[in-house]
Amino acid sequence: MQELVIMQNQQAVTSSLQVAKTFGKRHDHILRDIEAIQKDVPNFGEMFEEGNKPDSYGRKRRAYFMTRDGFILLAMGFTGKKALNFKLKYINAFNQMENEIKAIQAGHLDSYMIEDPVKRAQKWVEEKKAYLKIKPKADYYDSQMHNPGLMTTTEIAKDYGWTAKKMNIELHNRHVIYKQGKVWVLYRKYDAKGYTQYEPYSYAKDGKKDQGVHNNLKWTQKGKKFIYDLLAEDNIHPVLEQMNLLEV
Repeated sequence: MQELVIMQNQQAVTSSLQVAKTFGKRHDHILRDIEAIQKDVPNFGEMFEEGNKPDSYGRKRRAYFMTRDGFILLAMGFTGKKALNFKLKYINAFNQMENEIKAIQAGHLDSYMIEDPVKRAQKWVEEKKAYLKIKPKADYYDSQMHNPGLMTTTEIAKDYGWTAKKMNIELHNRHVIYKQGKVWVLYRKYDAKGYTQYEPYSYAKDGKKDQGVHNNLKWTQKGKKFIYDLLAEDNIHPVLEQMNLLEV
């Protein structure tokens, strides 16, 4: 497991060199496949990071470090029974490393992993309290974040008891969007993260139809989660979640 997946910057990653070695492929071909992915994937930088890694002779070689998502994208094209077996080993390795990282970040083991019955019971009580604290947020994710399709700013704003105008002002104040003519657009920093899509709509003037077309900003589910996390940093929560927090 340690050979396949390593921890780097508190993330479970593997390297292009290791993938090439495991699957019996030329490293330059792996680099070529990764760079082909780069052309088509907007959030490439979240899954692949270019760097250097010593080879078996200790020489630094150009390589890519990739997360689980990056590996899955890359390995989609690897076929055959042998390749499938290696993919499964990689998935298990990622799972194990990610669990170890979570334990390190939390600073403790889960209650079921503690042998001493008294300490296990104490840890269970701590976990239960933590669960009750985050349950409203989890419930909100379950009921809202899994709703497929694009959403208007008005729809998201309603969760907070706001108008679309107020939501736009809040996002503008946080340097997420700005006004370009009559249309709100994302700042470049957020433009390629998959948070939004633009849908054209025609508008009428003086009672006439199809006088022009505007691009209407709509939010993806990833974008909605981004807004949720952004506002939560300032302790701003949806109305439903505020009610649940009062009950806990």
